[in-house]
Amino acid sequence: MYLWFLAAVLAYFIKGLCGFANTLVFTSVLSFRVENANISPIDLLIGYPSNVILAWKYHKKLDPNIYLPLVGLVLAGSIPGVFLLKHVNATSIKVVFGIVVIVLGMQMLLKEYSSKTMQLPKFILALIGILSGVLCGLFGVGALLATYVGCVTNDTDTFKANLSAVFIVDNTVRLILYSCLHILTMNTVKMSLLLFPFALLGLWAGMKCSNLLNEKHIRILTSILLVISGVSLILKNI
Repeated sequence: MYLWFLAAVLAYFIKGLCGFANTLVFTSVLSFRVENANISPIDLLIGYPSNVILAWKYHKKLDPNIYLPLVGLVLAGSIPGVFLLKHVNATSIKVVFGIVVIVLGMQMLLKEYSSKTMQLPKFILALIGILSGVLCGLFGVGALLATYVGCVTNDTDTFKANLSAVFIVDNTVRLILYSCLHILTMNTVKMSLLLFPFALLGLWAGMKCSNLLNEKHIRILTSILLVISGVSLILKNI
């Protein structure tokens, strides 16, 4: 049980600090002992209010031209992703997730050391949006969404506001679909309620540290840890 508490605090500390990556950390910590189908619904329930808090805090930076197109792309991919979660083998899911973590961790790390602004063609951004929806359905992973929003925003507050707005829409759809597919259970709700105070503590600490610490160094460390976690997941499930 202590592993769940630790995962919640660490994951939502990163969420408060960077605006995303909570699911990557949460799942990386727990996937060694818990099935992914049991992790994603809990992270969804404790992540929903966290996204609302961030969107409200930075609501003055919300831009419909940024979040509305991405919402459409995410919705297009999230529905098949949820159905795959219901039927795909758990071991295969963990291997795929490990690869995703490595790729995203490396992308995040390279971006921190790059002196050039990342510019991607529109069709690549559209593909990222659709794949993000599928990943959200499978794992609740929003780091690809962060890649997209990072390409079209210029400051951290705008990034957090618009990314949180997209997450809220995605979370709403997933809550409905998870309920219809009976992925959400009473035990899931009880566990989420138990973990939420720890997630809230982590979120608050992360938001405070984002105003005090060098965010670049924190993101670099997070990227390295994600890559290591991804490699470990693959090795344990090959």
